[in-house]
Amino acid sequence: MQRLVLKVTGVEVSGLAGLYVYFLLLATAWMDDDGIAAWLVPSEFMDVNYGAALKDFLTDKITLLRVHRFDPDDVQFGDALVSSAVLVFRKTPPALDHATEFTYGGSLIEPHAREFIPLDRLRQSRKWTAHPSHARNDRHTRSKDNGPKLGDFFRIQRGIATGCNKFFVLDLTDAKRLGLPRQYLRPILPSPRHLKTTMIDADSDGYPIVEQRLCVIDCNLPETLVEAAHPALWDYLKTARALGVMDGYLIGKRSPWYKQEQREPAPFLCTYMGRGSDDKSPFRFIWNRSKAIGTNLYLMLYPRNSLATMLRQHPDRAEAVYALLCDVTGHELRGEGRVYGGGLNKIEPSELARICAGSFIERWPELQLDVQVQEKLFA
Repeated sequence: MQRLVLKVTGVEVSGLAGLYVYFLLLATAWMDDDGIAAWLVPSEFMDVNYGAALKDFLTDKITLLRVHRFDPDDVQFGDALVSSAVLVFRKTPPALDHATEFTYGGSLIEPHAREFIPLDRLRQSRKWTAHPSHARNDRHTRSKDNGPKLGDFFRIQRGIATGCNKFFVLDLTDAKRLGLPRQYLRPILPSPRHLKTTMIDADSDGYPIVEQRLCVIDCNLPETLVEAAHPALWDYLKTARALGVMDGYLIGKRSPWYKQEQREPAPFLCTYMGRGSDDKSPFRFIWNRSKAIGTNLYLMLYPRNSLATMLRQHPDRAEAVYALLCDVTGHELRGEGRVYGGGLNKIEPSELARICAGSFIERWPELQLDVQVQEKLFA
């Protein structure tokens, strides 16, 4: 499909793109010149990196007349939690002064908001869901391309994907009852929906003091050594095949198959998905003072550069760092993330890294040096 689209349209599409992207591009090639097309498609292409090829096509190859995005809470299909948009375009190159009409919410005939966006501005816009600019559209951001961002001060990484949480993540009490060796168990946070607090302290063993005290099996020994030296762990691992765990994609890619991705405990985390509108944040920041890592339902924030040095010298400032993270507004987080049908928001590490971090510079002006160094490197 990639080769066919490239041959027919000259557009190189990411392999991550949905099939509708290929379908739209190929169908456009069948149209007569000056023909009109109207498409009902998922709106995710407006926000994600793999939508760039389609956005370039819509701004450079044809004349994009209108984009209507339905309110994500107003799900258009009862059997699919997908946010929807209507694209209307004419198969002819755009005029230099063309502006596309963006509408949001309500219906095609009676939208809640309307704005005309010049093509030059649209080509420079990373997140098309920021249009139209209106109180009813809560997807906007304060971030500026040349300003400090969270990525200047944190290395942001997804938590681990175990391949099967039900098998590898155990209640600590159950792990002890089974006699699993402590050195191959790591503290891990429960799912965000089971985490009742955002400030996590640790017990004497480094486990988080939360209602669900969990651990994840993480062993790098080959099977023969596990069987010989740790029979209790081997007895547990042997049950994986009957449970279908061995059929998992990630399991087949690991050696040994029960060795987890390696992550250090992060002092700060952010939930990966959630709901929230207006000032309510869809995501929660967490101050982690335990040795627990997180699953891939969390983004892990590791201080870097001058911020890391400052926290080593002044550990008491971690509370202020956490407070600044919590001050990030729901509007900013939604503006950098993406939204799905039913109002479910998600944010990836690179998107969280683009959140404005001007408040960090205001609090600690010496951190500006990091931003200046980065600007020189990329100049």
